[in-house]
Amino acid sequence: MGIRESHTFSAWKWLGFVSAVWVQTISGNNYTFSNYSDAIKTLMNLTQLQLNNLSVAKDVGKAFGLLAGLASDRLPTPVILLIGAIEGLIGYGAQWLVVSQKIHPLPYWQMCIFMCLGGNSTTWMNTAVLVTCIRNFRRNRGPVSGILKGYVGLSTAIFTDLCSALFSDDPARFLVMLAVIPFAVCLVAILFLREIPQSTSVAAEKEEARYFAIFNIVAVVVAVYLLTYDLIGSTNQVFSLVFAVILLILLASPLAVPIYAFVKSWRLVGFEADMERQQPLLKEETTSPPAETKEIITEVAAAASADDATVLVEKTKPVIGEEHTIMEAMQTWDFWVLFTSFLCGVGTGMAVINNMAQIGLALGHADVSIFISLTSIWGFFGRIISGSVSEYFLKSIFHVH
Repeated sequence: MGIRESHTFSAWKWLGFVSAVWVQTISGNNYTFSNYSDAIKTLMNLTQLQLNNLSVAKDVGKAFGLLAGLASDRLPTPVILLIGAIEGLIGYGAQWLVVSQKIHPLPYWQMCIFMCLGGNSTTWMNTAVLVTCIRNFRRNRGPVSGILKGYVGLSTAIFTDLCSALFSDDPARFLVMLAVIPFAVCLVAILFLREIPQSTSVAAEKEEARYFAIFNIVAVVVAVYLLTYDLIGSTNQVFSLVFAVILLILLASPLAVPIYAFVKSWRLVGFEADMERQQPLLKEETTSPPAETKEIITEVAAAASADDATVLVEKTKPVIGEEHTIMEAMQTWDFWVLFTSFLCGVGTGMAVINNMAQIGLALGHADVSIFISLTSIWGFFGRIISGSVSEYFLKSIFHVH
């Protein structure tokens, strides 16, 4: 592989990572239920228990994320993204029709199905993005997962603040955003997100570390920017429009990394051409070994292969940092520690997030969007820090590369 080809592959890999970041930026819609739950409760005349069961149906959709995981080894990334995009369009589109009163309220069981579809859609997006990017950046799994999951945390704040700035927290328009924007972003990501062979050179690893530092800085800037807007609040329509434009620019700014990588690869075209011109025009002909020597080599190789066939090589179990099958993962303590942590920890967090609107209203707050956004932002910091810290311990203690 030539110098230009290797850098071109690197540029496409970073372009895919940027599209993955965008997908994660819009795939946190599972955490936005509180933004429109009160509207659904009022229109469908639900009790608090029935509303809670609707949120459970949404979370049950995430439980079917196992299907996306199994499909990731059998289906290409674009297909997985497309499945998630279509599910989200149908699930949140149906909820928009109800909240906007375009149709009469659906039967309760049908709403549960559409809530489940909307919840399951993000599992396909997350799986496609995480699996592909971790395979593309095997030496930086921690930063990759931290950045991508961090943007999922920011997703709720991004949707909430944009809706607050542009649509005055209108729940119907908020659901339009949840249905249309993820669908459009996934269609864009389908064009660029691919598995690309990674470079094994030390220079490439250092370059990846520098680029990931840039992504981390941009993510923190976005989080601080959202936090500042939440604390200041919207003063007028012009201020809100300026906030939205700057936010979109910040979200687009990671494109600078693949653009720089492409420019770098183009500059190397001339260098590689000069290297080729310096090669001698005539090369000495290599003498082929005599026929007798060839026969001896063939016989020795055949004997060696016959001996190797009798040796049974026992497959070693994968270690931390290597890919595991589901059965291999279930045979490790690490899997069950993670399973227990998610079972006990994630459920309690989702219960609070799903009922944030009702908690805020009960405490006398008419607008609870700021609480939803702040929860999202602090969740982002926890995700991105945990990704970097975990990678540090993997490399320094377990020596995983």
